[in-house]
Amino acid sequence: MKGEVTQMNSKVQVPVQRNPSSQRQAQGGLLDSVMKAVIIIGSGLFVLAAFGNSLTWHLQRFWGASGDFWQNQWTKVHRRWEGHETALFYAGAMFVPFAAFWGSNLLLMLVDYTGMPNFITRYRIQVDKNNPVDPVKLRHAVKTVVLNQLFISAPMVVVCWAVMFSRGNPCGPELPTFHRGLLEMAFCAVLEELLFYYSHRLFHHPALYKHFHKQHHEWTAPIGVVSLYAHPLEHVLSNMLPALIGPVILGSHLVTTTLWYALALVSTTISHCGYHLPFLPSPEFHDYHHLKFNQNFGVLGVLDRLHGTDANFKKTKAFERHTLLLSLTPLTESIPDPPKKVQ
Repeated sequence: MKGEVTQMNSKVQVPVQRNPSSQRQAQGGLLDSVMKAVIIIGSGLFVLAAFGNSLTWHLQRFWGASGDFWQNQWTKVHRRWEGHETALFYAGAMFVPFAAFWGSNLLLMLVDYTGMPNFITRYRIQVDKNNPVDPVKLRHAVKTVVLNQLFISAPMVVVCWAVMFSRGNPCGPELPTFHRGLLEMAFCAVLEELLFYYSHRLFHHPALYKHFHKQHHEWTAPIGVVSLYAHPLEHVLSNMLPALIGPVILGSHLVTTTLWYALALVSTTISHCGYHLPFLPSPEFHDYHHLKFNQNFGVLGVLDRLHGTDANFKKTKAFERHTLLLSLTPLTESIPDPPKKVQ
C-alpha cells in the first residue's frame, strides 16, 4: 500500500508528541488480547481436566465395544496389502483424502454451477454472488487445483512416506488406542493453526501478496474448490505443510494420518464453500476474510483473537452469524444485514 507523502514548507521540524492515553489504550488492548487468550486456553484446559476423563471414558467404552470390529477390519486390509505397504500408504494418505475433497466439492460445484436446488442456495452467505458461478472462472480454478494436487500435493505425500518409513512403519498391524488417536488429532489441529496463521499473514505482506496470495483472493466470494486454488509456493507453505507436518512429527499410524488429512481437506472446503448450512461448522469466519482481506487469518480463531486480527469482524453481522446453525432458517434471514443507506 502506498502512503501519502506530506511536504513541509518550513525547515523547522516540530516534534510529534505522543498521546499518553493512546499509548495506554494500545498497551491495554494488547494486554487484553493476551489475557483473553489465556482465559480461553485456560478455560479449555479446565474443561478438559474436569470433564475430559468422563467424556473419554464414555467414548472409550464405545471404542472398546467396537474396537475389535475396527481392528478386525484393519487386520483384513493389512493382510491383503502385506508386502505392499508403500501402495497401502498412498491409498490411505493420498487417495482417500482426495476422494473426500472431490466428493464434497463435486456436489458443491453442481449447486454453484446450476444455482439449484433452492434448499441449499438459500443458505448462501454472500447472497448476491456466485448465483450462479462464472463457468469460465470455475474451470480455471478447477484446472489450477488439479495441477496443484498432481504436481505438488502428491509429491509432498511421497516425501512424508519416505520420512515416516525411515523412522518406523506407519502401516503397522495394530491400530492406535482411542486416547492416542484423540491426542494426535488435537496436536495436528493446534500445529495447523500455528503454521497456517503465520504463513497466511506472511503472504498478506505487501511484498508477497501481489506476487503470490492475490491469486487466491481473486475470489472475494469463495466456493469450496477454491480452498486449494493458490500459487504453487503458497500451496506448499500455507496449504499443505501445516496439514501434513503433524503426522510426520508424531509418526502417526496410517489410519490416524488418513483421518486427519481427510478431515483437514473437508474442513477447508466447508470454510470456503460460501454456504452456512445447518449442522455444519460455520464458514462465516473465513468467508469474511475473503470479503475484507485483512481480518481472520487463522483456522480456529484463537491466534486472531490474540493478535487482534478479528477486531473488525466482531463488529459485524457476520460475527453474530458465526455459530452452528441448529435450525432450517438461514441466518441471513434471522440475523439480516442492516439496510443499505440510499445516497
